[in-house]
Amino acid sequence: MAEFVKIKYPQRVIFPKGKQRAFLLSAHDASKNSFKDLARFANVSIRTFNDWLREKFSISLPALKKISKKTRLSLPKHVKIKNPFWNARKGAYRGGLAVYKKYGNVGGDPEYRKKKWREWWEKYGKYKVHFAGFSNPIHIYKPKKSKDLAELVGIILGDGGITKNQVIITLHRINDFKYSKFVTKFIRKILKISPKMYYRNDSLALNIVISRVELVRFFVKILGLKIGNKVRQQIDIPRWIMKNKNFKIACLRGLLDTDGSLIIHRYKSKGKLYIYKKIGFTSRSFPLLNSVHSILNELKIRHGLHGQYDIRVENGQFVKEYFKKVGSHNPKHIKRYLKVVL
Repeated sequence: MAEFVKIKYPQRVIFPKGKQRAFLLSAHDASKNSFKDLARFANVSIRTFNDWLREKFSISLPALKKISKKTRLSLPKHVKIKNPFWNARKGAYRGGLAVYKKYGNVGGDPEYRKKKWREWWEKYGKYKVHFAGFSNPIHIYKPKKSKDLAELVGIILGDGGITKNQVIITLHRINDFKYSKFVTKFIRKILKISPKMYYRNDSLALNIVISRVELVRFFVKILGLKIGNKVRQQIDIPRWIMKNKNFKIACLRGLLDTDGSLIIHRYKSKGKLYIYKKIGFTSRSFPLLNSVHSILNELKIRHGLHGQYDIRVENGQFVKEYFKKVGSHNPKHIKRYLKVVL
């Protein structure tokens, strides 16, 4: 007999907008440790730490205490401590109550409904060869390979995932809200389909979802993407993109718009404050890191590898070159780039 395992989820710390990133940057400056070191102190991966830095997800309370202790920073004020999935019960209750008030008991007698469905299935349903949504996948528009399609592939390689039935792109509901609007319009333009947007109750993330079996087949068999865990499968930019310079640039833009970061670095030397910007991209897929490295080399954008998983463009002139040659469609990155003069 299967044994149920009770998993304990830590409480979450909810910062005011912009304050979570500010705290982590302060911890970085105070400790003079790398972001990778801070991630290790918090016992999380660098990818999770970068998600905290981008305020894509809230920080767990135990991790915050570890960072605070290690950097000797006081625990931040004006934060709220929430239990995991704190919105789920409230949202479910309100939604159910609203449906009940509007429609009453939905669906009628379930046993009668099952009985009538079985009668219909035996008499008609199982003989319908083109019973939509059951026997045959819904037909989709299949676009030609293009710069736009290459950028969409980059978006999926960055913050997307593919299951057997869905393509899902996950973004921060606040920081990436404007970009999420761009992505939904972009998908509509390329694939001639309107994706659904869902807000998650366990974090500050939103999911942009396309539910089409045929679309999954198209992305896997024609475009060269993979179903399942991206890191375990060591994903890479598909070959059809890497053979075309314009496609490579577009894919890199989509990849860094979702999974990249524009960091404003501050430090003092001999009492003088220095501020400069750098571009960061983190991935635990080595083929993907190599492809990004190759594209940046081809564009003559100087960069370096920090640790095993982090590519950085740190020279101000080459950050300019990136935005000149590759650009961005993410308003968050554009705003941060224009905020400080290099």
